[in-house]
Amino acid sequence: MWCNVLSAASGLAPAYSIKQDAVNWEVTSPGYRLPTEAEWEWACRANTTAAHYGELEKIAWTSTDSVESAQPVAQKTPNDFGLYDMLGNVWEWCWDYVDPARYGNYRVFRGGGWLDKPWSVRASVRRGSMPEADFNDDLGFRVARGGVGVAGVAAAQGWSHLVDVERSRVSGFIPFGWTPLRLE
Repeated sequence: MWCNVLSAASGLAPAYSIKQDAVNWEVTSPGYRLPTEAEWEWACRANTTAAHYGELEKIAWTSTDSVESAQPVAQKTPNDFGLYDMLGNVWEWCWDYVDPARYGNYRVFRGGGWLDKPWSVRASVRRGSMPEADFNDDLGFRVARGGVGVAGVAAAQGWSHLVDVERSRVSGFIPFGWTPLRLE
């Protein structure tokens, strides 16, 4: 995994342990990792509350720009934290699951991409896919660094493995045509 390689190159303990298809996050690791959804949205909004942190045409690459691929970073205006392309250009992977009861191991991505219509490029929009999918031309990632949890607990700011597993347990009425997955 890219984050572990960067962590090792920087002399940091890796954030992830990988065994076959299973990836586990050591939430206290100082290494590089994907941000949680909460971290991503906080970084994107940069103390704003609107759908965008500025005029969309000035801050994001979208379908209205008529570009044919992702663009080099820092050609548009950054947010108030100095971060470029938090919206538009490429969707960015987050650590969180979309909805494990319905989508199993699908992970969230945020921000919108250069192929998206402007109405779908907003700080609150989320989509997801399985991590091994290789079909999105406008999908990338931004790394975070540092621990945000307590040793021995599989939870961190904005994310909890236990909560995800609990959400996958569906009881009672199940909507027609909806088949819940089982993570256990």
